[in-house]
Amino acid sequence: MTSTLPATSGIDTTLSPARALICRACSARYPLAAQHACYECFGPLEVDYDAAALATVTREQIEAGPKNLWRYAALLPAGQDPATRVTLDPGLTPLVAAPRLGAELGFTAPLWVKDDSGNPTHSFKDRVVSVALTAARALGFTRYACASTGNLANSVAAHAARAGVPSVVFIPSDLEQGKVVTTAVYGGDLVAIDGSYDDVNRLCGELVETDEFEDTAFVNVNVRPYYAEGSKTLGYEVAEQLGWRIPAQVVIPMASGELLTKIDKAFSELVEIGLVEAPAGGWKVFGAQSAGCNPIATALHAGTDAITPVKPTGIAKSLNIGDPAAGLYALEAVRRTGGWMDQADDDEIRAGIRLLARTTGVFAETAGGVTVAVLRKLVESGRLDPAAETVVFNTGEGLKTLDAVAPQVGPTHRIKPTLRAARDAGLLS
Repeated sequence: MTSTLPATSGIDTTLSPARALICRACSARYPLAAQHACYECFGPLEVDYDAAALATVTREQIEAGPKNLWRYAALLPAGQDPATRVTLDPGLTPLVAAPRLGAELGFTAPLWVKDDSGNPTHSFKDRVVSVALTAARALGFTRYACASTGNLANSVAAHAARAGVPSVVFIPSDLEQGKVVTTAVYGGDLVAIDGSYDDVNRLCGELVETDEFEDTAFVNVNVRPYYAEGSKTLGYEVAEQLGWRIPAQVVIPMASGELLTKIDKAFSELVEIGLVEAPAGGWKVFGAQSAGCNPIATALHAGTDAITPVKPTGIAKSLNIGDPAAGLYALEAVRRTGGWMDQADDDEIRAGIRLLARTTGVFAETAGGVTVAVLRKLVESGRLDPAAETVVFNTGEGLKTLDAVAPQVGPTHRIKPTLRAARDAGLLS
C-alpha cells in the first residue's frame, strides 16, 4: 500500500491546498504520500484540503488561468507551479447545447452534453492522469504505469512520452484494437493480460508491492488519491461554462464509480467555498452502467449496500470493472442527492451512440452510448425531470470503438459516377 521514495520527495504544501490523505470510511489521516488504502480499516483514501486555502480562490483567479484544467490548480493537490506538471494540458472541453436530443426525449429545459472526447488522447482520462502524474513526480517516481480498460492506457503512455519518462501499462488482451494501437504508438511497454480488467488490476496491486516496481507510479493504485481528484475538474468546468451555475441534474457513466463521486464532490466544494450557489432543491446525480457490468446499479435497485462483483460482458469495455472500488460511495452520492441509476444493453448502447451523433454531431464511444441510453430510460421512467436543466457526460471518442456501430452504418446509396445514376437514386428529387 506504500512505496519507498527518496526522503526529499513530497508535495509542496506551501503552494498546494492539500494537507493530508483521509480515509473515506473511518476518517483516519495520513501524510501526503504514495498510499491508497487505510492502515486502520483498509478503506480508500482521498485528499483532504485546507478549507481556508480553498476559500481564497476566486472566480476571477480561475478565469484568468490557462485554457485547460490547470486553471483550477488552486483547488487541486499538486501542480501549482507550472514547471512541476506532467501534463498534456487537457480540459476546457466543449459543453454542447443539445436541443435536438432534448426534443426527441421530451425535454423542455436545457439539455447539455459535456464532451470530453476533445481532450488530447480523446477521453476524460487525460484529466486524472495529468493530476496523478504531477503528484507522482513530486513524490519522486521515475516510471509511470496503470491497469486499464483502454482510455487510461492511452493517456498514461502519451503523458510518459511527452515527459520522456518510461511507462508500462497493463490491459486485458481482448481490448478493442483501436485502443491497443492508440496506446502502443507512444512507444512504452504495453502488457496484454489474458484475463478481465479486474485480473489486470489485481496483478498491478501485487506488482506495486515488489522491489522492482518501487520507483513506479501506478496512477490508479499507489497514487490513486491524487488521480481521483483530476475528475473534479469536469464538475468545475461544467459550473463555470454554465455561468457559475450547477445544473439541476447530471447523468454520468460508471465503471469504478469514482467519476460520479468526484463530480458530486466538485459541486459541493464550489458551494462550500462560495464560488457558486446550489440550485434550488440541490442537484441530483444519476449513474449509467452497461447491462454487461452493472454491480452498482444492481445494488441500488435491490436497496442494498452490498455490491456483488460480476464478470463483465458486453461492448462497453471501458466501463467493464466488475468489482468497482468506489461503488459504495457512488451509491451514497446518488441516494443523498435523490438521483438514480440504470443500465443499458448492447443494442441500447448502439442506439444511444447513433442518437447522440444524429442529434448533436458528437460521436461517442460505447460509454457515451450507455449514458444516452440511460438518459432516455430515466426520462421514460419518470426518475429524471425533463423540465430541469440536465448535463450528460460523454467521456470518450467514438473512433476508439468503431466496431460497436460499424455493422449498422455505411453508405446510404451506391451509384455510378453519372448524373443519370444520381437522378435514378433520387438524389436530385
